[in-house]
Amino acid sequence: MKKQALPLFKVLTIAGSDSIGGAGIQADLKTITALGGYATTAITALTAQNTLGVHSVYAVPAPFVGQQIDAVLSDTGADAVKTGMLLNKDIVETVAAKLKYYAIAFVVVDPVMLSKNGAALLAEDAIHALTSQLFPLSFVVTPNLPEAEKLSGLKIQNISDAEKAAKHIQKLGPANVLIKGGHALHSSDMKNGSKVIDLLYNGKSFEYIEGEYIPAKPVHGTGCVYASAIAAYLAKGCDITAAVSHAKEFVALCIKKSFSPGRGYAVIDQFGALQFP
Repeated sequence: MKKQALPLFKVLTIAGSDSIGGAGIQADLKTITALGGYATTAITALTAQNTLGVHSVYAVPAPFVGQQIDAVLSDTGADAVKTGMLLNKDIVETVAAKLKYYAIAFVVVDPVMLSKNGAALLAEDAIHALTSQLFPLSFVVTPNLPEAEKLSGLKIQNISDAEKAAKHIQKLGPANVLIKGGHALHSSDMKNGSKVIDLLYNGKSFEYIEGEYIPAKPVHGTGCVYASAIAAYLAKGCDITAAVSHAKEFVALCIKKSFSPGRGYAVIDQFGALQFP
């Protein structure tokens, strides 16, 4: 019998559980596995949600979140860590303290603030802890446009606005800032805005990561998948530009494979991407 090859890299995801399986811990596990890695977890919250939205959220006590992180990083370690929904100030502070203690080089912070249906996923008093304690430890933060507006205090209507917001956010400490533009940011020379742009800033220069615009009904979990895919590619040894570019292509393919298991949002299929590098 041929011996099965072990995953070449390990990624710890610190996030909330999604009972419908489309986002959060469940989406991260599928993504890291699909890309050839070994995924470990620290769960910050339990949610009762489905394709129609988030119905209830139960916070995991911060000390227990810390115990989960200790259990993983003291044993298997991690080549990269991705954070998602952290929910409250105590959890943010605990996560930041643990990642500082273990000196994780590649920390991908997805500053999850709202669910797709508008439910609050980060307490207002946790935002300062996020920016002051976790951002300085992060290799890249990945806000979408509403999150980038909240973090920068700026209204983003075009690429120039996004550049200003990225500079503001990068001053909070992350090595890199990736503002996910969605269809709101697109190339002016592309017909019908058929190429969408994500803006990557390293504190010195901007890169514009273009991707295909895919008309589709709202798809659940794309931000979680994008961030965990970036973490996976960083863990594989990619530089930040390659990691973001590969992850963006991966998400696009996942969206093309999306399907509707319920009566609301669609979910994506990570395992349509097994041919990726």
